[in-house]
Amino acid sequence: MRDAQPQAIYLQDYRQPDYWISSTELSFELYEEATLVTSTLMIEANGNLPASGSLRLDGQQLELVSVAIDGAAVAADAYQQDEESLTLSGLGSQHTLTIVTRIYPAQNTALEGLYRSGGMYCTQCEAEGFRRITYYLDRPDVMSVFTTHIIADGSLYPVMLSNGNCTSDITLDDGRRKVTWQDPHRKPAYLFALVAGDLLSKEDSFTTMNGREVKLKIFVEPQNIDKTDYALDALKRSMRWDEEVYGREYDLDIFMIVAVDDFNMGAMENKGLNIFNSSCVLANPATATDAAYQRIESIVAHEYFHNWSGNRVTCRDWFQLSLKEGFTVFRDAGFSADMNSATVKRIEDARILRTVQFAEDGGPMAHPVQPDSFIEISNFYTVTIYEKGAEVVGMIHKILGADGFRKGSDLYFERHDGQAVTIYDFVSAMEDANGVDLTRFKLWYKQAGTPVVSASAEYRADEQALYLTLRQQCPDTPGQTGKQPMWIPVQLGLIDSAGNDMTVNVSPAKDSQGLESWTASSQVLHFTEAEQTFVFSGLTEKPVLSLFRDFSAPVKVNFEQSEQELLFRLKHDSDGFNRWDAGQQLMLGWILQARKDEFELSTEAQTVLSELLADQSLDPAMVSYLLTLPSEAYVAEFVDEVDPHAIHLGRQRVRLAVAMALSEQFAACYQRLKSDAEYQPEPQQMAARALKNLALYYWSLASDAGLRQAVSQFSKTDNMTDQMAALMALANSGDDELAQQTLDAFYQQWKNDPLVVNQWLSVQSGSSEIGSLQRVQGLLEHEAFDWRNPNKIRSVLGAFANQALRHFHATDGSGYKLLADAIIRLNASNPQIASRLITPLTKWRRLVPALSALMQAELQRIADEPQLSRDVYEVVSKSLQ
Repeated sequence: MRDAQPQAIYLQDYRQPDYWISSTELSFELYEEATLVTSTLMIEANGNLPASGSLRLDGQQLELVSVAIDGAAVAADAYQQDEESLTLSGLGSQHTLTIVTRIYPAQNTALEGLYRSGGMYCTQCEAEGFRRITYYLDRPDVMSVFTTHIIADGSLYPVMLSNGNCTSDITLDDGRRKVTWQDPHRKPAYLFALVAGDLLSKEDSFTTMNGREVKLKIFVEPQNIDKTDYALDALKRSMRWDEEVYGREYDLDIFMIVAVDDFNMGAMENKGLNIFNSSCVLANPATATDAAYQRIESIVAHEYFHNWSGNRVTCRDWFQLSLKEGFTVFRDAGFSADMNSATVKRIEDARILRTVQFAEDGGPMAHPVQPDSFIEISNFYTVTIYEKGAEVVGMIHKILGADGFRKGSDLYFERHDGQAVTIYDFVSAMEDANGVDLTRFKLWYKQAGTPVVSASAEYRADEQALYLTLRQQCPDTPGQTGKQPMWIPVQLGLIDSAGNDMTVNVSPAKDSQGLESWTASSQVLHFTEAEQTFVFSGLTEKPVLSLFRDFSAPVKVNFEQSEQELLFRLKHDSDGFNRWDAGQQLMLGWILQARKDEFELSTEAQTVLSELLADQSLDPAMVSYLLTLPSEAYVAEFVDEVDPHAIHLGRQRVRLAVAMALSEQFAACYQRLKSDAEYQPEPQQMAARALKNLALYYWSLASDAGLRQAVSQFSKTDNMTDQMAALMALANSGDDELAQQTLDAFYQQWKNDPLVVNQWLSVQSGSSEIGSLQRVQGLLEHEAFDWRNPNKIRSVLGAFANQALRHFHATDGSGYKLLADAIIRLNASNPQIASRLITPLTKWRRLVPALSALMQAELQRIADEPQLSRDVYEVVSKSLQ
């Protein structure tokens, strides 16, 4: 460890820096063995603070060559230097500071700062990677205008890129090239980017709403140039959508994306030069599934939208991370909903919240959307910051309506363009633009944990009224007890016996503090107290209640409904999300029942599921979700003491019962949806393939005919979506010989395509059927695996620990030991990836006692390592508290 007891950083201790950096000029001299970085900084004393004359610059793993102030060299004894910083004293109000450092990108396995990925130089500076390049005020509130010079052998690195616009490209006397980029927009150092390599580009252009022509370029290694069309098209659609929905126009002459194989994150929104994990940008029909296409579309949009919600307006400090990430996830979700199916998108969002974020809220790393403290900021790039943060923004949208939210976002961008601000600046813009008081709503940003809403309903026939009582409670989380009631928007519907929504009147009109309790236009109750009763009048019959339509708030709901009521909602609910939710509640009940007993599908359930399969008026993508069982990880979030083996058994029984009861219907559905049409990554085809392949999955479980069809689809299809679906069906068929033959054939076909091989790795390591410890150990030693590549690590270890739960939770603890060994190894080379792998081990308290003790022991073994990084130390120490 850098520090025997790493110190936490607290939001309450925020203060502005003693100096600002008005301009930054960087010169990179790239050589194979090392890189020489010269930074020229125009520094100005912060007039808001008393003059200190002292400047502490951040720096890590830097070899300091020289320091000069206003052109005069500074002697070594005139500054203080340690492993984390360089401090200069006796400064005046303005200076030109020149610092020369030497760094070694080829040795940088942490993939932060400047590093090598194959033959390419690239950067990753968020959150605090820039300090690995040069000494700097590496914090988001220090915004500077950047000029970047890249000097290198042009024959080795014909492409040299940085932020902004290219202003010069010359050949020096020694034959090396010097390329200069200038970014006219002030930005913090975390948005800096540099790329140099032998790359090809796919080019296009976009005309903005004000008639400006913007060049678009996607840079890739030569062998991937045929996989860029879809990302480029997604970029143009994102740019148009952001103009139409948010009024945001792009502000540079060029927008660039670079695909990088070795990248810790999915992508990075560096100003004008987005750097992407190659898995998030490269696709063609033969190598990418529909899910991969949709992920690319979403991530391209997300990073582009950051140009305004993150770049033009950025974070004051890292405690405000959700200011940019939560807002931008909300924006990209809206884009994806408009491009595809809004219902399916909402289902996908809810599955992530319920499976991953609710687990985080209930574990040792629980934290608010705006955290109070952290040891290592990289550990807070979490589903709470991103996905729950997006849900909080979505609730503001639900409260204000689309027009009110747009007024608020317009004011936010107008008011804070070019500034580093806080979450509350965003909320204030929403308040001021709409004349509302969101003070009570702000608790969503400060209180950790998932609120639990308990509902009870009583229909009084003599009054023709329904009395709905809601109670809310948020459980204690680390460092927080006694939570206050939240402002929870509850979108709902009342369904009559014919399956139609009923028109209602609601009282009371206001809560105890005068807040309107009912938004009739959107059917939203504003639930703001610990307990409230709402009366729905004018009801001539007892309705079926549909609560939290459109997943209107990220809460857990306790509301008892019979199987008949759930089947009725699954069949009739006009809200697509709640149809799915009713089905999930049904199937969850079945799985919990089947943990102890054999399971048989009831006649009524069989009838409803058959009707869904046959109903061609429904969106096939939605139907595929309606018939997909909850995952084992999803089920685990609904039991107090988790027995992974019992959950696996229950789910397997239900899966087989559904397959056998509806075998003929699945076969008919598959045959109906088969198509010889040329593959297109467009919504209608994707929806049809989703249902077709779900039908194949069930059909292959139930009959030899289905299994033969899977074999045929695997060998004859021309697209990865269908081939991967067949591969998964065959690999999980229970026929070990057939599974291995198919896996071997797939690898031989695709072994030269790394991204496809990653899918092959995940199919095996994430399988409850074949993802055994021995198989995973074999994959870690396979020629296709690389400990340096985060995608490979996630494909094997991440899939094993998060999906193959039966094997990961082996009763002898061997699965835990395998993961702990990998974390210890990666702690030394890539601490970010190591810390993210720990999450499955943090759930030890929720397991049955025998497994809990084994998992705790592996966590303790990691904690006992003498050289833990801050990243790993923070997660492990909090998990064991």
